[in-house]
Order: sequence, then structure tokens, then C-alpha cells
Amino acid sequence: MSIVRYQGVDRYVGNTPLIRLRHLSKLTGCEILGKAEFVNPGGSVKDRAAYGIITDAEQQGLLKPGATIIEGTAGNTGIGLTVIGHARGYQIVIVIPETQSPEKLSLLRTLGAEVIAVPEKPYRDPENYNHIARRLAEERGWFWANQFDNTANREAHYRSTGPEIWKQTSGEVSGFIASVGTGGTLAGASLYLKEQNPNVAAVCADPYGAAMWSWFTNGNTDTNDGDSIAEGIGQGRVTKNIEGITVDKAYRIDDQTALTIVYQLLREEGLFLGLSSGINVAGAVRFAKERGRGQTLVTLLCDSGHKYQSTLFNREWLATKNLDPGLPLESIFR
Repeated sequence: MSIVRYQGVDRYVGNTPLIRLRHLSKLTGCEILGKAEFVNPGGSVKDRAAYGIITDAEQQGLLKPGATIIEGTAGNTGIGLTVIGHARGYQIVIVIPETQSPEKLSLLRTLGAEVIAVPEKPYRDPENYNHIARRLAEERGWFWANQFDNTANREAHYRSTGPEIWKQTSGEVSGFIASVGTGGTLAGASLYLKEQNPNVAAVCADPYGAAMWSWFTNGNTDTNDGDSIAEGIGQGRVTKNIEGITVDKAYRIDDQTALTIVYQLLREEGLFLGLSSGINVAGAVRFAKERGRGQTLVTLLCDSGHKYQSTLFNREWLATKNLDPGLPLESIFR
């Protein structure tokens, strides 16, 4: 009987390193730790959702060899579905808002996905990218991944992200901080961690213009307080992945604060990250300063900065958004 010792790329999702953010840990007197999700095969935390959704559909008999998977996505889930899907023998169609970074659209096409770029519309509009993906799935007999309301997403983080954090911190984690796109990461990981220790704080870091701060703080999604350049996060409704989840604290994080952290991590830690990572880390720092020294706080470094070089790392583009990449860290955390 032969023993399988080698596996395909789809089996290397997760088990990502936990990186100490040296300068911010010193600044707060806490251990600020970032889970390096950019080392996943598709380059982001969304590989976990992609793997979880695909394998769950296989187990339910919803995916057959050679099938087509379609999804509406801001980019990273589409990349994850393409990488994991191709590794498992599926074709991928991605419906994406045309406002996403050019690098994401180009990468998706390079990876072999069929890309349908559409005008950005709110979820209530029938021409929203998610509704288009659902209709195409129904019309053509494709499998719709439905990352926002498919709780296999949340379950993937309950089975992988949460246990990894618990093990890597030897059970010393005192808070988990994450922004919300679909809600699967914050919900799944915090559910697991609170089962191990109910005192582990679940913290939402929300960009302006999103509704999760309002939901967790006020119990409604009515607050409309601005906008953000962050891609892939910033939810306006309570998805199935978020339903039933409570958090201990939610923070509003502005783009300038997140940008300052992204550039500080690049200059002083050698970490090349997207803005969602900056929002997450800013939430961890806010929680650390509010609750005091001695904590072990874990957040996600969602993806690398490679997909944002024409925007987040383009000083001319940033100037059009009134954002300053040279602002010192001390100016935002006094």
C-alpha cells in the first residue's frame, strides 16, 4: 500500500505564520501579532473561504468534475477560487466591480478565470455584481459560491484560522481583531476562540462608509458616515456569515490611519500589505491602547501590496484622495 506524501497546491491553504509587529508591540506594551495570510497559495486570507466553499460543495455533491464555479467578488476571493478551483479541476467565472484595482483584474485573467467586469452598484440594485453572478449560475447551471451567505465560509475559519491562532499563541491570545468583508473570518475564528476561552475579545475594525460598526455598536445598519478606498471589506448588510455573532468592541478606522500603518510596516517591518491589513492592525492598536498593556492581540495581514501598486502605492493617486503616505505614526496614535 503506497503512502501519499505529496499534495497539490490546494492542500497548502492555511497554517500561515504569526508575525510579531515589533514597533507597534513596543508602542502599546502588548504583543501585536499579524497572521501572514499573504503566504497562502492565492496570496490572501480568501483562499481559506475558497477552499472551504469548494470542499463543502464537493461533499454535498453540488460540484462534479469539470464543473464551472461562478462568484461575485472584489478580487481576492476570485483569485482564491481560481487557484484552488483549477487545482481541483473546475472552470472559474468571476463577476467583479470595474472599480477594483487594475492589478486584480489582470491577475484574474492571467490565472485563467473568465472575468466579467461590471459597473459598481449597491447590493439593493439588481445589477449588483453578486446578483449578476447568481443569475448567471441559475441560467447556465453553474455553481454559485455565494461567499457572503454561504456559511461554509465561516466554518472554514472556525476549523482553521481559530485553531491555528490558539495553537500558535499557546492559548494566550486575549483578543482577535478583523475587518468584515463577508464576515466569515471574524465570525468563524472568534467563535472557535471564545469556545476555548470566553474572555477572548472579538473586535471589529470597520472602514468609514461600512455598516458593521453601526451594527455591532447600535444594533442597526443605518449609519452612513463617509467612504473608504479599502477593497474587499466594508459590508453594508448583515450576511449569513455574520448572523448571530456578537463582538466585544467595534472601531471606525479612517483611511489615513490605515495608510500610515501600511507604510510604517513597509518601512520598518519589511511587510508589503494592502489597506485592509492596515485597518486590521489599526483596530488592534486601538484596542491595545484602550484596554491596556500586557495583552496578546492577533489580527490578519490579509494580502500583499502587489495588487495595489497603481493605487495605494502611487503617490499621485493618493494625492487625489487627500491621503499622505509620509505621515508619521506618532501623528495618528498619541
